[in-house]
Amino acid sequence: MEPIISVRSLDKTYSGGFNALKSIDLDIQRGEIFALLGPNGAGKTTLISIICGIVNPGQGSVIVNGYDIQRDYRRARREIGLVPQEIATDSFESVLGAIKFSRGLFGKPPNPSYLEKILRQLSLWEKRNNKIVTLSGGMKRRLMIAKALSHEPSVLFLDEPTAGVDVELRQDMWEMVRELRESGVTVILTTHYIEEAEEMADRVGVINRGELVLVEDKKTLMQKMGEKELSLQLPMPLERIPDSLSDLPLRLNGDGSELIYRFDIKSENTGIPEFLRRLSSANIEFRDLYTRESSLEEIFVNLVHSARHEGEEQFSGEAQP
Repeated sequence: MEPIISVRSLDKTYSGGFNALKSIDLDIQRGEIFALLGPNGAGKTTLISIICGIVNPGQGSVIVNGYDIQRDYRRARREIGLVPQEIATDSFESVLGAIKFSRGLFGKPPNPSYLEKILRQLSLWEKRNNKIVTLSGGMKRRLMIAKALSHEPSVLFLDEPTAGVDVELRQDMWEMVRELRESGVTVILTTHYIEEAEEMADRVGVINRGELVLVEDKKTLMQKMGEKELSLQLPMPLERIPDSLSDLPLRLNGDGSELIYRFDIKSENTGIPEFLRRLSSANIEFRDLYTRESSLEEIFVNLVHSARHEGEEQFSGEAQP
């Protein structure tokens, strides 16, 4: 199946000389939820802005559902709905009026039944005649999504979709995004909430310093790069880890009543049997144990730190006479 978005050798250097994107290659599959993660200044917004036709690329190409964003800008742009992080609406327009206007901007004929459908889906139908200024922050965020969907795009970009909303509304919006995917819309989101990507995404891309560090299926990523921890609950707290166990990847938590052993889930030999044998030899008993797998946040932090460290080493090497 052809990807719905295909990015090839995309590069962007701004007039001041800042190289925001460096030869990005990326395919987004039809009907998936793709999460783009990266620290501030990593290039997330530049990449999305180029795909959406807001910023001109330096070099490279972007195809959206078969349309080149430069050669066939209008058709490519019709395929895209964009929900920016900032809420920007005419405060004194009605909810229904706002999405009718947005639909008209793309040259779409009136379709009252479709607009009613998305307003109901976003729990905005009862507010359709309200002025936007009267809406809560969460309702305004929903309205931005309704405006982005008003012209029936095949791709929806969500830039920090739950920034500034409460936990309950965040859960509601996660459910709404899943429903959009089920209806056939491809969803690409940027987020600083790592749990958002872990909860919703099918695949994850990590961008750092303008480079796409990794693109991977979320489950595969966690299997390939995650670590597991074996947690042992001790009946008697330890003041410190015994010298006989100091060479093992161990740490004490809290008041010393929990001993954590870290192991690589990719390794055929986790070392757990040997660890438990040595624990017994050190006369350390435990009353319960369980395992915990690394979160996507821990993996993301490790990836970014690794990429940053490699960049510093390369810079240091280049600086040698």
